[in-house]
Amino acid sequence: MNRKARVYKDYFRAIESAMKTHLITGGCGFVGRNMVKRLMNTDCRIVFVDNLAVGTHPDTWLHLPKTREGLNFATYDNDRLLFIQDDARILIRGLMDNDSYLNDHFGFPCSHLNDVFHFAAIVGGRAMIDGDPMAVALDLAIDAELFYWACNKKPDRLLYPSSSAAYPIDLQTENGAIQLKESDINFSKMGQPDMTYGWSKLTGEFLAKIAAQHYGLKVTCIRPFSGYGEDQDLTYPVPAIAARAARKEDPFQVWGTGYQGRDFVHIDDVIDCILLAMDHIHDGTAINIGTGKLTTFRDIIKVFCEFAGYEPTIEALTHKPVGVFSRYCDMTFVEETLGWKAKISLEDGMRRVYNAAKKSI
Repeated sequence: MNRKARVYKDYFRAIESAMKTHLITGGCGFVGRNMVKRLMNTDCRIVFVDNLAVGTHPDTWLHLPKTREGLNFATYDNDRLLFIQDDARILIRGLMDNDSYLNDHFGFPCSHLNDVFHFAAIVGGRAMIDGDPMAVALDLAIDAELFYWACNKKPDRLLYPSSSAAYPIDLQTENGAIQLKESDINFSKMGQPDMTYGWSKLTGEFLAKIAAQHYGLKVTCIRPFSGYGEDQDLTYPVPAIAARAARKEDPFQVWGTGYQGRDFVHIDDVIDCILLAMDHIHDGTAINIGTGKLTTFRDIIKVFCEFAGYEPTIEALTHKPVGVFSRYCDMTFVEETLGWKAKISLEDGMRRVYNAAKKSI
């Protein structure tokens, strides 16, 4: 080894020992890239993987200088960030077989991962959940391989994002909707979750409990409700509705009657709650992340149309898939356990989304 190569190797070995290295699967999706952006502001290194089936390439949103580039990877910010374009399961298998996998394949020296944020999943909104439920069931394979690796290799901490879809659908009907509490999911007395997506997330929660109780892994499990933000793509309802309002469409189409309700929570609040929960919850206990408020899609349309300055006629598309009638959460446990409440009001958050939509049309 020549002197220059030795100095280079010693330099990155020193970086590895001095800085934590975090892994984000699904790192180019909506939640994943917002987590990447948040962690960029801390003193850490980041490895993020995404096959870009629905995620967007980091060149479009990272805004950092690129250091190196290969056939399926790129590094940024003097090799502080490593992006791998691949199925998360390929990376997980590589890490399982070889502790030096990141160094051997991408020149990224790392033998131990500190925090793992597991956002890789089959996503695509209600049309995907109802339209191709067997494809969504592949989440079971992704989660199983991730937990198997984590229980063997023991990262410092693991975040498992479940979903509000894991809650029993009979608690979310038009005549019987309630604020959903964490205790409404009871593995000894199961209700039916929402399609294969809900079943896969519920299974992931069970794996999280097993990983914590039987393998000593520090696991935090979350049940986010309807997260939204200004960089969310148009397959999700909030940005799609904002774009239609910005174009002043009339009549204004809504899936279903529009009286279906959700608990809308801004992505910045979601990230805040995740990071706080990871500092305090390590036993796989699942927590809600929401505002505790129910808002209908007609309410969202009204907010956006007020921003746009017009009053359209609402056209209900009752043949479209809509999911459960009403889904919102009880935040008492989180407020009492973590002292956390969402900070961004519905109006402020939706204003951000509307302004972003208006710039894009």
